[in-house]
Order: sequence, then C-alpha cells, then structure tokens
Amino acid sequence: MPPALLCPCSSGLRYRLCCAPYHRGEAEPADAEALMRSRYSAFALREAAWLWKSLHPDHPDRARPEAEVVRGLRAYAQSHQFPGLVVMDRRPPDERGVAQVLFFAKVFEKGKDRSFVECSDFRHDGTGWRYVSGALKLPGELPAPPETLTLATFPK
Repeated sequence: MPPALLCPCSSGLRYRLCCAPYHRGEAEPADAEALMRSRYSAFALREAAWLWKSLHPDHPDRARPEAEVVRGLRAYAQSHQFPGLVVMDRRPPDERGVAQVLFFAKVFEKGKDRSFVECSDFRHDGTGWRYVSGALKLPGELPAPPETLTLATFPK
C-alpha cells in the first residue's frame, strides 16, 4: 500500500503512521482499541501473520496449528472487502485485565453485505494487547442502528 493512503481502520491517519508499524512488528498497539483497529486493517490488507500474532494465548485458535489458522485468515481476507470501521464505545481494563471495544465492521463478500457489530474482549499478554473473544451481532439482530449502540446497549 502506498504510504500516502489512509489507514483502512478509519482512524483518519495515513497507514504508515497508524497500523503499519504494528503489522511490520515495529511497535505494539498502546491499548485495546488500537489493537482492534490494527486487526481490521490487517484483514483489509491481508496481513494474516499479524492476525495470528494478535490472538491472545487463551483464544481457541491458538490451540490449532499456526499455519492452518493463518491460511484460513488469509482466505477470508482475500474473499472479502473491508470498506470501513466505526468504533462506537470502549471500556478500559477491568479487575481481570479485560478491556472491551464495541465496533461496527463494514465487510462485503462478492457484493453481499456481511457487516457486523462486535463487542470484543482484549487482554495484555505481557508483550502487548491481544484479542481474546467477541460477541457478534448482525445489523438485523440489533434494536437500533449499529452506529448508535454503546457497550451498555449492545445486546448480549
């Protein structure tokens, strides 16, 4: 990706100043939201190795062979488009060290809308923030437009 282009995570920053340092292994995201944004960008840019690295050791995919998981992530990224991300809410780490981010991921597959809202849990692993799990809802399952939700109003 040319360095002048905006980051796919919708931060408004140029990619080289936003998620690129994470994808290249030059830096770790400072918080859960930055990690989540870097994961969305990694899907958009097919950075499957970063998607693997950003999984917390407690994530179920970490029990599977890395090469298998990376192949699956790469295939998903190649068959989908990722036109934008909206972060609606975030919660700092609780007493268990779990931080949360609520976001609306715009995703399309062969022209079909596959967008979703997710409330994701993140935990620091001693090196950096990592994705633990998420509760996903399709827009049609929500009580309100996705962009209006908060962590308090997201249906569990």
